[in-house]
Amino acid sequence: MSAMIDEAPSGFDWTRPWQLHPQVSLRPEPFGALLYHFGTRKLSFLKNRTLLQIVQSLPDHTSAENAWRAAGVEDGQAAAYQRALAVLADSTMIVTREDA
Repeated sequence: MSAMIDEAPSGFDWTRPWQLHPQVSLRPEPFGALLYHFGTRKLSFLKNRTLLQIVQSLPDHTSAENAWRAAGVEDGQAAAYQRALAVLADSTMIVTREDA
């Protein structure tokens, strides 16, 4: 386990590889982005550009932690991004990848 986060909220495993759900469309906006899930008809907002960068880079990394570190998120800020990603996972906006 990483020293910065001891447990993952709501079963979100930040050590696994993640990606946008295939039925999710992402639209960048000045404030961050809009996510729309065509399967569930849910709409989500990414409230900042760093979170957008993390979500867009998830397929390029072997874990969510690697994605937020690559985006420059400091250890003291990581818990907030982990919670945001956990919410996206709980709503199936992002899903785990099995290829890594």
